[in-house]
Amino acid sequence: MAILVLEHHPLETPARLGRILNDHGHKLRVVQLHEREPVPAGLRGVDGVISMGGPMNVDQAGDHAWMNDEIALLKTAHEADLPVLGICLGAQLIAQALGGEVGPLEGKAEIGFHPVNSTFFGSTDPLHLGVPWKTTPFHAHGQEIKKPPPGGTPIPLSGSARCKCQAFRVGLNTYGFQYHMEWTRGQIERVMRDDPVFYAQGEQTVDEVFASIDSHYDHYRHFGDRLCRNIAELMFPIDKRLAPSGVNVENYNAS
Repeated sequence: MAILVLEHHPLETPARLGRILNDHGHKLRVVQLHEREPVPAGLRGVDGVISMGGPMNVDQAGDHAWMNDEIALLKTAHEADLPVLGICLGAQLIAQALGGEVGPLEGKAEIGFHPVNSTFFGSTDPLHLGVPWKTTPFHAHGQEIKKPPPGGTPIPLSGSARCKCQAFRVGLNTYGFQYHMEWTRGQIERVMRDDPVFYAQGEQTVDEVFASIDSHYDHYRHFGDRLCRNIAELMFPIDKRLAPSGVNVENYNAS
């Protein structure tokens, strides 16, 4: 059994989230869609699904042969009650799969470190245990989730001044995060160098975003690691797939 990780870009890997999942005993089955690996036809041997970020938009299925297949797989995984997590593009794909709405962000793209505030529902959500109500994650998106999928909380779990839906939950174990909590410092620097045209579309210049890393990264790493640990422990608890130990279930008498 393994967690299925769907990658859309060679630089947008699970990074710290992947390492924390490994540290908690999970195996990752990474499918590199950017290398034309196919979306799996089913969910046999899959503990859960993680959909990573990428530079494409959900309305570009005609340009990306995998997109409709991934949207269908995310819907199937959610309906099968498997843990499903989406980050940035992955969150938008989940929203699209489950009946939400995705569209262009008004004004410039949201890029760099910007504050996100929890709503009441976010402050009481178990996955946000120990995460401050106000954080400053890293953003890299020109589209947003206009309307979260039905079946979740009445309003999103968190939002920012530019983007009202920064995190949402559908049912008990499907989550989407518009921002990145998983990137390393080196990863932030590499993705900006890889696509300077996109990263210049925010309200700050690329040089200004680079200059802001020193003042924000320590806090970003601290709360991001906490959120990644919560994901590993609460969304993907290892004891769900381990054989029981210490109790002979067949002979146990609950008298």
